[in-house]
Amino acid sequence: MLKSAKQLYHHIINIVSKLTLVAIIVAIFIQALKQSPYHHFLLNHVPFIYSLTFTFLTISILTFYYMNQPQTVYLVDFACFKAPLALRVSYSTMVEHANIILAEQPKSISFQIKMFQRSGLGEETCLPAPIHYIPPNPNMMDGRDEAHWVIFSVMDSLLQQTGISPKDIDILIVNCSLFAPTPSLSAMVVNKFNLRTNVKSYNLSGMGCSAGLISIDLAKHLLQVNPESNAVVVSTEIMTPNSYMGKERSMLLPNCLFRMGAAAILLTNKKSQKKYAKYKLLHVVRTHKGYEDKSYNCVTQEEDKEGHVGISLNIDLMAIAGNSLKSNISTIGPLVLPAWEQLMFLVNLLGRKFLKLNRKPYIPDFKKAFNHFCIHAGGRAVIDELQKSLRLSDEHVEASRMTLHKFGNTSSSSLWYEIGYIEAKGRMKKGDRVWQIGFGSGFKCNSAVWECNRDIEATKIGAWADCIHKYPMKQPEFGKL
Repeated sequence: MLKSAKQLYHHIINIVSKLTLVAIIVAIFIQALKQSPYHHFLLNHVPFIYSLTFTFLTISILTFYYMNQPQTVYLVDFACFKAPLALRVSYSTMVEHANIILAEQPKSISFQIKMFQRSGLGEETCLPAPIHYIPPNPNMMDGRDEAHWVIFSVMDSLLQQTGISPKDIDILIVNCSLFAPTPSLSAMVVNKFNLRTNVKSYNLSGMGCSAGLISIDLAKHLLQVNPESNAVVVSTEIMTPNSYMGKERSMLLPNCLFRMGAAAILLTNKKSQKKYAKYKLLHVVRTHKGYEDKSYNCVTQEEDKEGHVGISLNIDLMAIAGNSLKSNISTIGPLVLPAWEQLMFLVNLLGRKFLKLNRKPYIPDFKKAFNHFCIHAGGRAVIDELQKSLRLSDEHVEASRMTLHKFGNTSSSSLWYEIGYIEAKGRMKKGDRVWQIGFGSGFKCNSAVWECNRDIEATKIGAWADCIHKYPMKQPEFGKL
């Protein structure tokens, strides 16, 4: 709340300075009239001068207002990748492979089995073919093959769904955290789909599971300065190079959670697309916690003592995520919450900060601001903790749980599988607000707020089309590990 007050102060100062400039211009205009040869004539027509000055000032203020209005960003449509069932990793397959590959590491086998049971993943999550080999021996070429397949497939789906020509794409953003080849993934897309030579192309890496919303934020800012433009965002994580074969538990855990996936999103600022677009972007809030503090680096790529490379998860992941979420809430709350909820939050904050009252931080009721919640499907514990912290019902987190069950943790693209789930259920109606919450390495908690632009019928295409009738599924209860 205090941070928002500071932002409001700077915003007011910025407006006042510009209005002062307008006032100076008007004063100069009046002074110039007084010095003109027609001064005596003008004195006899004072009402005319007042009318002229008022008209000039009104036109200046209106011009200033409309020039400083941010351009509305619309989401036309999005597409999610769906792997064939031939690549699925069932529970029995995982146990069999673990017993063969990690035969000399019984503790590692036991740990992975227990984690898989408690992960919330179902029987149809998929991994790329090289990781199915016994033993896996992925290389750079395999990683490129996966990138080609996943990214090209989801781009083809997006182009087919929207009918947009590759030549009409003005901005391209591709984010993939752990696989950053040369030439880049964005260059690969530009060449494959023969995009224009002057397309603005960006490749983001090393930003973790919340990179998808960072890409949305970047696209938003680019669309603010490039009128009448289309932007495509591709979010993915390439799994082939990231299979861990060592003994470190913090690095074995990602093997049980991360699965292949991708999403492609078409954004535009063209007013002509307003009636066709699915959503309107309202807010994007980015929170970064503790780059200077290594304890906050909860998701990193490391090498163990035996030389095995893998993704490491900090054991304090939930505490770190909770602290970062609080920071994000304090920023996004004033933008979306009703006045009463904001007042309750402010009173609680002032009481704890200045009166030293022994009270728990007040968590606003975000159900009064949002109709749908899309929490990053990073794992069962993440969803459980956020459901408890935000006081959400099972239905509010249904899309997140079912995405984790069906597709696993697909990193930055998971939020789009979740919106796809809500759409496939026929629950998305005009005026509904959606809150996407993404977590990632660093540590970052990023969120985006969308408003549904029209009623969206349950689709007959997409990642959920052939299986949505089976969901929601009841998941078994397990205690903490």
